[in-house]
Amino acid sequence: MPIELSKVERAQAVASIERYFEQELEQRLGNIGAGALLGFFLQEIAPLVYNQAVADVQERWLQRVQELDLEVHEEAFGYWRDRRR
Repeated sequence: MPIELSKVERAQAVASIERYFEQELEQRLGNIGAGALLGFFLQEIAPLVYNQAVADVQERWLQRVQELDLEVHEEAFGYWRDRRR
């Protein structure tokens, strides 16, 4: 599944890449170059980040599901115990 950005997000990312090159590397990278670099990163590297995020979410959900029994567990045969109170 390709990772896609909205037009607004893509424009902001391209501007950020251009700014990074200018301020951190003291090189000018035009809009086309920044857009191409962004496309490369989205296709080549972003899936690694995406897959890690999915794995992190799966781990969190598994923890929550395992805790679910503790949160909603009801003891059976409580009539006599409750009657003594």
